[in-house]
Amino acid sequence: MVSEIWTEKYRPSTFKDLVGQNDIIKRIESLTNSLNIPHLLFAGPAGTGKSTLALIIVKELFQENWKENYLELNASDERGINVVREKVKNFARTKSIGNVSFKIIFLDEADALTPEAQQALRRTMENYSSTCRFILSCNYSSKIIDPIQSRCALFRFRLLEKKDIEKVISKIVTRENLTITPEAIEMIYEGSEGDCRRCINLLQSTSSVSPSITTELVSTILSDAKPKDIKIVLDYAVSGDFQKAREKLLDVMLKESISGQDVVKAIQKEIWNLPVEPEIKVKLTEKTGEAEFRIVEGSDPFIQLQALLASFVLAGRGK
Repeated sequence: MVSEIWTEKYRPSTFKDLVGQNDIIKRIESLTNSLNIPHLLFAGPAGTGKSTLALIIVKELFQENWKENYLELNASDERGINVVREKVKNFARTKSIGNVSFKIIFLDEADALTPEAQQALRRTMENYSSTCRFILSCNYSSKIIDPIQSRCALFRFRLLEKKDIEKVISKIVTRENLTITPEAIEMIYEGSEGDCRRCINLLQSTSSVSPSITTELVSTILSDAKPKDIKIVLDYAVSGDFQKAREKLLDVMLKESISGQDVVKAIQKEIWNLPVEPEIKVKLTEKTGEAEFRIVEGSDPFIQLQALLASFVLAGRGK
């Protein structure tokens, strides 16, 4: 039997259940209580509550009739102009069921819509504003054309803070009868980088191995470079032993199956703990950015990381 996916099981169902984004939630809740909302544009990183908030708005507005008055489209799958002309327009032109005078269309990942589809959507938003409201969700509002942005109330979502992630983890740990150490919570937060969806998935993955969640278990599931291993690599490099730093780096990448980009991120975090001058730390941070860019562009990760280690050797010598 397949266990339930926790991101759905613990999806908030009311405004009070949401964590973080308090200023946005208050403004949206007051609009929803008035039974009238403008077109909305939610912009921000993944896993910060954009889709969940849209669903809560719909359920609060339409109550038991919400399914009849709600159309959700994922623009990354259906992003052509025909979707706007057919599905969206056909749904928008019909009247709503219930006391609210409009329906709601939720376009998830709207920044994946083609420019042509966005132009068609712009006219649809104008023509059917009396019978339909649009909620658009995207990671980058700059990819939405200005005419659509000007028709919407824009809300920018932030990555969740540690206290918000801790609330979510504590709630799930209590309900699932798990035990977790404060250090493991810290590691899950750092691994999720403020993404609540990833945080819950990490928690479910670790709990499936053991109900007692420790840093070692979280580290295994995360498959990230361990800070202590990267610290050893950098200590060798800064002390001037390039050969040992190179061997340790190769050992970390092969044994842990860690990508070059993940290693660069781990190195960037450890730079500020090095015993070198602040000016050198700034230059090393710049070097990590260059290495990461070259890896993304297709360069050999190990060659780029060796070049980066060479910079740390020179930094250790004060050059």
